[in-house]
Amino acid sequence: MRISHSNLGDIRLSRPPFKIRQLGEIAIRCFDMDAMFKFYRDIVGLEVLSDNRDAGIVFFKVCEGFGGHTTVVALFHASAGRPDLHPRGSQAPETGARSSLHHLALTVAYDEQEAIKQWLDDNSIKYKVQIFDWIGWQGIFVTDPDGNTVEFVAADKSLLSG
Repeated sequence: MRISHSNLGDIRLSRPPFKIRQLGEIAIRCFDMDAMFKFYRDIVGLEVLSDNRDAGIVFFKVCEGFGGHTTVVALFHASAGRPDLHPRGSQAPETGARSSLHHLALTVAYDEQEAIKQWLDDNSIKYKVQIFDWIGWQGIFVTDPDGNTVEFVAADKSLLSG
């Protein structure tokens, strides 16, 4: 029996025969490739792994990753990608606040968060801070040029509630 996403209902599937080890990639559909490139390179501080802006695809290295797959943030211009996998035109999903992507969180060291806030202040970049005391995290939230929320998140036991 083939099960689609829409008819899962109350069906309980057996555990998959694999284990997710780490997030490998997040790919963001964008409209202003140059502004997005500069944001992720210059503001977020990611290393450019592959710059193919002429074809509408850029990869930034986040960290070494698992099993030889570098963890990356990828930017795909709205016109880039395989049409059979990536809808275009009126079928393309929204970006920014109307997107199904809620936010992208990048882990940083807790002792670097004050420096991040100071750097954002020095560069007139607006941000918001939220403490998640139930789990001991603090997030610093900024918005990229296409309206997506990007979080610099860190854990510290001192943030835990009660």
